[in-house]
Amino acid sequence: MRLKTLVAVLGVGAVVACAPVQSGPKNSGTDEQTGQVRVWLFDEVNRGPKEAVVKEAISEFQGKHSGVTVDVQYIQVSSRAERFKAAFSDPKSAPDVAEFGNTDLAGYVSAGGFSELDLSGWTESKDLVPTILDTAKVDGKTYGVPWFVGVRALYYRTDVFSELGLKPPTSLDEIAPLAREIRQRKPELIGISAGGKYLFAALPFIWANGGDLAKSDGGKFTAAIDSPQARAGVAKYAELIKDDICPPAACAGNGGDASVEAFRAGKAAMTIGGDFNRKSVDASSAAGKYAVVPLPGKDKGSVAPAFAGGNLLGVLKGTQRKTLATEFTQLLASKKYQQKMYAAMGNLPTFSDVQKQVADSDKFLEPFTKTLQSGTKFVPVTPAWAKIEAQAVVPTMLQEVVTGAKNVDTATADAAKTMNAAFTS
Repeated sequence: MRLKTLVAVLGVGAVVACAPVQSGPKNSGTDEQTGQVRVWLFDEVNRGPKEAVVKEAISEFQGKHSGVTVDVQYIQVSSRAERFKAAFSDPKSAPDVAEFGNTDLAGYVSAGGFSELDLSGWTESKDLVPTILDTAKVDGKTYGVPWFVGVRALYYRTDVFSELGLKPPTSLDEIAPLAREIRQRKPELIGISAGGKYLFAALPFIWANGGDLAKSDGGKFTAAIDSPQARAGVAKYAELIKDDICPPAACAGNGGDASVEAFRAGKAAMTIGGDFNRKSVDASSAAGKYAVVPLPGKDKGSVAPAFAGGNLLGVLKGTQRKTLATEFTQLLASKKYQQKMYAAMGNLPTFSDVQKQVADSDKFLEPFTKTLQSGTKFVPVTPAWAKIEAQAVVPTMLQEVVTGAKNVDTATADAAKTMNAAFTS
């Protein structure tokens, strides 16, 4: 799996999230039925398998539409903010269809960049997982089709657990004591590799405790990270980054990559990783010696809500071929081609029935599809989130807590103040 793209978009530490432009293109009023459909897709470390599937879709589409060609340009994830900003300002240079990260959606819609999509006439759309489809919506309107999704679960070393006679945790409350016991009995190991900057590992702890990042009232957001429930989740996660589990000196500065890397290197008994980390772990010293279970929730046997990362396919507002662009979007995002993209790239499908099919054929996916079925959550759908993310407000708060620079109440209060400034600016 191509880690660079997935880290930048799925994990969306989107420091380069799209900066809104003052005004986007207006609908062209033209809907041509022939000509070239221009498409932007994200480049990959190993583009070949993805490109082969896309070419197959193009061949099928062109075969059904006389006088129509499809041109695909692969763009770098790291430069997406600048590319989309320019495209929104100049429709002549813009594609008709584009792939983009779901946390970028609110900013792009605010910039007037993408068209609202009516999926009611697309029969397959009824099988899209509702919480995943929600990541393609702003104010209840749909602006994209979820192309793939990524969620995280709990990786653990089966050999270590077997040697020590342990079983995976079944509630959030069991994780810290279990990790502490492992480190006590095997001091060379980190009990669980957690990170002070690992936002997407911390969020399930906040959500499982009934907290949230923010709340919306009539489309206006206010921070909720300082609520009693959110503070309980922050404290529960911070408990993992202690000398007797994951020492702050080694773990406080870690994000997702470094947290998973410690597990890959054989230095940790557990970590929180995504379905997209599988190939990397299989190419490491942990290969053949690990398993995955859903990250447990607050109640015994429950599943903690996970962040639903992923990419969408959407139609640019300035397109002169909206019908063709919409049809190609629906083809490339269809069940048929999501299955093909899973086989080629390991992308987790966004249709409930296709998820079941791939999970039935690959038992590794079960904890991830179970997590999806249990219900996922998302970051605040507002352009202000890009600013909050760029300022690393929540990761900074977590670091302040785990390093002892601030207590939970002070750190969350300060974070809430900064978030509210962004929400009202």
